[in-house]
Amino acid sequence: MMEKTATLGWAVLLGVLSNVSTVSAQGAPQSVTEVRVDVAKVDAGYRASKINGATVYNGKKEKVGTVDDLILGPPDWVPYAVLSVGGLLGVGNHLVTVPLSKLQVAGDQLVLPDATKDTLKALPEFKYMK
Repeated sequence: MMEKTATLGWAVLLGVLSNVSTVSAQGAPQSVTEVRVDVAKVDAGYRASKINGATVYNGKKEKVGTVDDLILGPPDWVPYAVLSVGGLLGVGNHLVTVPLSKLQVAGDQLVLPDATKDTLKALPEFKYMK
C-alpha cells in the first residue's frame, strides 16, 4: 500500500511540475515570464522623483526649463519629459514634451544640448488631459 501511495504522490508531483509555466488567475490561464535585470545598472539610474522639478540646461549651461513631469506614452511606452519653459513660479509657463532619451546627464545636471527657451517655446504646447 505504501508503494502505491508513493507512486501516486510522485505522479501528482510530476503533474504539478509539468504545468509550472502556466498559471491560472481568476480562471484564465496566464504564462509566467521572468525578466532578469542588472540591478547594478538600475541602481546607477535616476528615480523619477529626483528628475521631477530638476532644472534643464542647454549646452551653453543656460537654464532652458524645468522638468514638470514624466509620462510613459502608449503604444510602445516610451518615456517623455514634460518641460516647463518660461513663466515665473508657474505663471505664464509653456509646457512641452521631449523624449526622455534626448536629455543627457552631465554630473548632477540634466542637459538638452541644442535647446534654447525660444526653440522649446516654438514646440506645440502640451496640456494635461486627465
